[in-house]
Amino acid sequence: MSVPEQLSLDLPWRPALGRDDFMVAPCNVAAVALIDAWPAWPGPVVCLHGPVGAGKTHLAHVFAARAQARTLRREELAGADPLAPFPHPGVALVLEDVDQPGLTRAVETDLFHLINAARQTQASVLFTASQMPSRWPVGLPDLRSRLAAVPEAGLGEPDDAVLMAVLLKQFADRGLDVGPGAISFLLPRLERRFAAIQDLVRRADALALREGKAITIPLLRRVLAELQG
Repeated sequence: MSVPEQLSLDLPWRPALGRDDFMVAPCNVAAVALIDAWPAWPGPVVCLHGPVGAGKTHLAHVFAARAQARTLRREELAGADPLAPFPHPGVALVLEDVDQPGLTRAVETDLFHLINAARQTQASVLFTASQMPSRWPVGLPDLRSRLAAVPEAGLGEPDDAVLMAVLLKQFADRGLDVGPGAISFLLPRLERRFAAIQDLVRRADALALREGKAITIPLLRRVLAELQG
């Protein structure tokens, strides 16, 4: 690919979220197995949990495509009929970032009724969260008991193989061709968190666009210095 083709373009980008785009590794194999097990889940509600950028949303998209699931925001449950999201038996739903700040008693009540409605209608509901459900800071005793019974699988921080795959995917999702030398340069210098990788790629893309340059080791060195400064 020529240098002009490697330059960043100021265009909207969309991550590749298909099942084949997800790298299975020890840090996420349990979560992948849980998604792949649908519809033979061990309960009507399951939860994927892990740090930002670990792949929860990616796997939620895989499940949604396979199960034709509707994605809801937690706020959409407020004051609604608990059975409204389940117009017929066997409905599939995704509810992301369930344990985000703001777990008020009203939100807890909504979640309690949602879980009960999922049981009643033989639904399949996927939660994503930062922590496993048993660790959510909820005060409603009935909800605590429901959450303690929710099957869950965690996604952890990456090893070197996953770091490399995530870097390549993040750059590829933005249409950027970054050579193996640049990836090898980054690996020992990266903060080993998915969110940090996303931030680095975003900054590198923006800098390359701003200066009309390809993404090279000198450019990446500047991005790292900016992150560390």
